[in-house]
Amino acid sequence: MSALTKLRSPVKPMVESRTILCSTGNRVKPSKTEIAKKKKPQVTKSPARNFSASTDDSSSSSTTSSSERSSVKTADSKKMITTPSKRNGLVKKVNSVAVVGNIPPEIPGPFKRCHWITPNSDSIYVKFHDEEWGVPVRDDKKLFELLVFSQALAEFSWPSILHKRETFRKLFEDFDPLAISEFTEKRLMSLKVNGCLVLSEQKLRAIVDNAKSVLKVKQEFGSFSNYCWRFVNHKALRNGYRYGRQVPVKSPKADYISKDMMQRGFRCVGPTVVYSFLQVSGIVNDHLTSCFRYQECNNAETEKEPKIPADETELNLQSM
Repeated sequence: MSALTKLRSPVKPMVESRTILCSTGNRVKPSKTEIAKKKKPQVTKSPARNFSASTDDSSSSSTTSSSERSSVKTADSKKMITTPSKRNGLVKKVNSVAVVGNIPPEIPGPFKRCHWITPNSDSIYVKFHDEEWGVPVRDDKKLFELLVFSQALAEFSWPSILHKRETFRKLFEDFDPLAISEFTEKRLMSLKVNGCLVLSEQKLRAIVDNAKSVLKVKQEFGSFSNYCWRFVNHKALRNGYRYGRQVPVKSPKADYISKDMMQRGFRCVGPTVVYSFLQVSGIVNDHLTSCFRYQECNNAETEKEPKIPADETELNLQSM
């Protein structure tokens, strides 16, 4: 019986603990006590110090901090010394001291000119732009010469005219209106270069007629310069264009001057010819604002600006 009772005695089976199934997977959830322990910060008690010891420590810490700062400064200064210069000079290090070599002078870049001057432009054309074009002119002979050149642009370019300038001056008596007004038909037909007329017959006859008209204008206004400059109140017009496409070939002012000149007997003086004459004689400053000659021509015009006669102010206002 004892053996049977032992066999029949109930034996509790061994049950293995299973992990709790949660949303994040089968992980064992920590107990509340473990969570509370993790939340509590661990506080470590520092041993008490004497007041004198603390002051010594503070002084030592200040000295160490100052020494650290000085070392940082020296390190920074060393770094600054070893860094290369942003300029073109060479940096040499001699006994831990940076010595900057001789810096060559900055070479100025090329001057900015108007759009019609290119790297391939003729040197005489570039010189003409840099020294003459747009400079205010008030001499009668010079103004008449520039008027003839503006008329000749219908047949030649500016570089061609500039290369033949001395020939023109020799043939046209240095552009003296009085001498040109006395040219005969035979003299006109003799104005040849290499067997060809220097200009067409129409232009040559127009030059003689214009010389006679200049003499009439000088009797009325005192000089050809006064006649030309009175249209702008004796003060150059400054258009201040930024781009070449903005520069016109004629203007309402040029159209008005052209009509007035034709009424006085001038020939071959259309609005385009007149506007070219205004540009080259400095009556109109059409240098681009980016061109180095724009401000220089303005300054030259200010220095030569004459007093405006009172009777010419009304005429200028009517022509506007």
